[in-house]
Amino acid sequence: MGALLQVKDLGFSYNGSRQIFKDISFEVQQGEIVCLLGPNGIGKTTLLNCLARLREPLQGSVLLNGEDMADLPAREVARIIGYVPQTLIPSFDYTVLEYVVTGNAPWLGTFEKPGPEHYQRAEEALQQMGISHLAQKPYTRISTGELQQVSIARAIAQKARLILMDEPTAHLDYGNQLKVLRLIKDLSAKGYGIVLTTHNPDQVLLLDAKAAIIDHQSIFHFGSWQDILTEELLSAMYGVPLRLIEVEGIDRMVSIAPSL
Repeated sequence: MGALLQVKDLGFSYNGSRQIFKDISFEVQQGEIVCLLGPNGIGKTTLLNCLARLREPLQGSVLLNGEDMADLPAREVARIIGYVPQTLIPSFDYTVLEYVVTGNAPWLGTFEKPGPEHYQRAEEALQQMGISHLAQKPYTRISTGELQQVSIARAIAQKARLILMDEPTAHLDYGNQLKVLRLIKDLSAKGYGIVLTTHNPDQVLLLDAKAAIIDHQSIFHFGSWQDILTEELLSAMYGVPLRLIEVEGIDRMVSIAPSL
């Protein structure tokens, strides 16, 4: 089976000025989680936007199921890719359920209205996120953290097989961060491909994900975290000493600062 997503020699610059990144190449298989890591301003969100076709790369190509995304109709791309932005700005006074139902848009005809099956899919997505109690609330009147979870539910209702997430835990308390990470693991187990940006290297370890790193020299590193993440690379990337330590009793590696 071919890769769900292939990124080949991708590069981007704003208005032809300094190149933000270049020579980005990697693949995402079904059921795989890829975490984009890097310091602030290095281009993680811009790269994610290029993968979502929200920005046009300067060079290179993005392939979905072996086809060049630039040649695909927008509806076809939306049937494959679900996008979860870091910040959602509500535009209409939809209920949460109505907003999640809009995730079905790529599967509806031009003048077709959502039917019972689309509402059922949205309700199931809310239930999967554990936020069914928000269904009838206006999504303009819920917290930023709740909006983040609603946005993920919309991507699930969309039936996209590849979900791009820009810092999906950024506005969540610690408990809800762990719930979202657990959901991401569950989605990958069901065959979804997941690409997410994060500032927290420990999330890569917790998810047992592949790491995609743009460092300060704009060099791209990609592979299993065991091969890519080193104390030297992490410390240089974030500008502070970081350690990778195997914690007895939980049987996993953690990334921590030894002191302040």
